[in-house]
Amino acid sequence: MSGRAQLMWDEAVTGYDFGPDHPMDPVRLALTRKLVRAFGLDREMEVVAAKPAGESTLRLVHREDYIDAVKAASADPAGADGSYGLGTVDDPAFAGMHEVSALIAGQSVGAAEAVWRGDVEHAVNFAGGLHHAMPGGASGFCIYNDASLAIARLLELGAERVAYVDVDVHHGDGVQAAFWEDPRVLTISLHEHPRTLFPQTGWPEEVGAGAGEGAAVNVALPAGTGDAGWLRAFHAVVPELLAEFRPQVVVSQHGADTHFEDPLAHLAVSLDAQRAVQVACHELAHEYADGKWVALGGGGYAVVDVVPRSWTHLVGIAAGKPVAPETVIPEAWRRDAFALTRQLGPQRMTDGRWPVSWASWEAGYDPADRLDQAVLATRRAAFPLRGLLP
Repeated sequence: MSGRAQLMWDEAVTGYDFGPDHPMDPVRLALTRKLVRAFGLDREMEVVAAKPAGESTLRLVHREDYIDAVKAASADPAGADGSYGLGTVDDPAFAGMHEVSALIAGQSVGAAEAVWRGDVEHAVNFAGGLHHAMPGGASGFCIYNDASLAIARLLELGAERVAYVDVDVHHGDGVQAAFWEDPRVLTISLHEHPRTLFPQTGWPEEVGAGAGEGAAVNVALPAGTGDAGWLRAFHAVVPELLAEFRPQVVVSQHGADTHFEDPLAHLAVSLDAQRAVQVACHELAHEYADGKWVALGGGGYAVVDVVPRSWTHLVGIAAGKPVAPETVIPEAWRRDAFALTRQLGPQRMTDGRWPVSWASWEAGYDPADRLDQAVLATRRAAFPLRGLLP
């Protein structure tokens, strides 16, 4: 390895902007980058701006007619074709949409290439993780599915086993759909139950099809799940699957919208638990994939208090310089955050819950507990298909 970690960043990704009333405010990206810089983490890793994903790369996942529709909407937002999910409330069309979406996708593809080549062990693109975009349509604030494109590029380069771990509060439906019948990609998504949250998919019975049967795994968590339950579910499912699958690369998506302050969902997870899962993904990549780890952002709509802190922790872990939870946030960053948003920023890099405790699945489960019922449903549906005991 020539270096430990790479941060993918191009200031132009902040142009991914659906407008002033849309919850996906690009200020969350700008504030994360400023906080990473405030802690000096960019001095611990190479900061790289990759080129935008080109047509041939986008076609690894997306249909040509859809790419053409995005280009047309990008040039003429008023004429966006709604049949492709463009120009909707969730995905308003805006000038330059194709270019900035391709740029974000390019950062994730570049991250995957750098990790696969062995230039670095870890690469982070917190602007990425746009996991809802489908091969033929926009969905859920996502135009191009950079996570799927990064995985498809790894397969193109010769990877035979790629594990995708998605801990966004919303189901990673677009990535699951892209590799539904592909046994080379194991997709694992932990998310709020589809009964109570978009996109209403990600039931435990969704396990893949054809040659890919058993390569999709879904943990549908009850609304209100907090730190102990979230971490219990993660550790009851993910490590055992990765131990069986033996991935060559781990791609993880770290949407920050599981947080109890997030306005669009109903889990009750703290920043400290998010950090604990980031640490776990890092450790699992080293245990099962020779350290090859591509880490992406995702959702997250508490754009001052939660997202910058969560993804700065992610960057620090990847860089080998984790930020201690009790660390005080630099006052200069808090002034910047207020100037940009008129919101008061947080004081420390913790919600006061570190270290987070949780009960191991191996110690036994309670069949009357809703969280344990969710985990057991997943294990019963998916584990036997991989030769594992439920």
